[in-house]
Amino acid sequence: MFKLLSTEGTARAGRLSTPHGSLETPLFMPVATKGAIKTLTPQEAMATGTRALILNALHLYLSGLDKITKAGGIHQFMKWPGVITSDSGGFQAIKNFPCTVLQDGIEIAHPLGKKELFTPKKSIHVQKTLGSDIFFALDDCPPYPSSPDRIRLSVDRTISWATHCKKDRVFAIIQGGVMPSQRTRCTKALVTKDFPGYAIGGLCIGEPKRDMYHALDAVLPHLPPNKPRHLMGVGTPHDLLTCIQKGIDIFDSAFPTRNARHGTLLTKEGKINLGRARIRGTLDECHCYTCQNFTLDYLNHLFKTKELLAMRLASIHNLYFINTLLKETREAIKEERFKEFVIDWEKRHSG
Repeated sequence: MFKLLSTEGTARAGRLSTPHGSLETPLFMPVATKGAIKTLTPQEAMATGTRALILNALHLYLSGLDKITKAGGIHQFMKWPGVITSDSGGFQAIKNFPCTVLQDGIEIAHPLGKKELFTPKKSIHVQKTLGSDIFFALDDCPPYPSSPDRIRLSVDRTISWATHCKKDRVFAIIQGGVMPSQRTRCTKALVTKDFPGYAIGGLCIGEPKRDMYHALDAVLPHLPPNKPRHLMGVGTPHDLLTCIQKGIDIFDSAFPTRNARHGTLLTKEGKINLGRARIRGTLDECHCYTCQNFTLDYLNHLFKTKELLAMRLASIHNLYFINTLLKETREAIKEERFKEFVIDWEKRHSG
């Protein structure tokens, strides 16, 4: 499933094989929670260099699996030709979602008052029904901040639930809050179960960046080198480069598309905030569809006049920017110049 191709220090370049094609890592996946990348068609997303995305099994389960099954699976339902991964639903417990975490799973409150227990086995069944390429084991994701007792309970549940989920193409999710000892405990326990891949969840949810990095440092030394490592919810350029240096292979986040919808363009020199009276910056180096066909003044005009096209064009640019950054990191690692690449990129970006 995963082959490590090259390393530079702890940075890694590899290849992940799935039923819908191979993916080169480091890799970024945009979020398509309910079966769509907001504002974009599949063709537009593919043109940005996107080859995989992540959706949410719990959301799609509640919206009804029958129509997806009738279409022939989630790939046909979405008309997405690339790879699809599906989050298990554990994260929704901290997202103002109508559910409660219990000992044996997540209790969902339906609109008419009916309650249902979404168990680890149910989560895997839903993901298999969807036809995802990669599944995630159901986890107990505690909010930030949480007490040490709540974090320990979360780790106990996550380890226990994972025993019901060990199937082909299932990634275990490592929890532990910002407690390094609990992160290490969870990692060691899940590694003994020999999952095809390991995801690190419960970070980038409000904790200080230094705590996020400390949590990663408590996990990564204990992960097997021949298995892919997925950091969930992280997507800023600085965090991507920092975490790739630490040994992360795969990322997913709504960061580039969410910022695009709010008028923020990502560039190598920093951010450009659209919708203002005056703007500074240039996108001359970008080869995405948006920048090859429209001016920065036009994008600024669209946001100032609140035209819906603004969000679409900005999303195309930001996804292209992130995918290009990850492509450049892959090349730099293979050519053993990644350290210099990061120094140069950060110097330019901060300027």
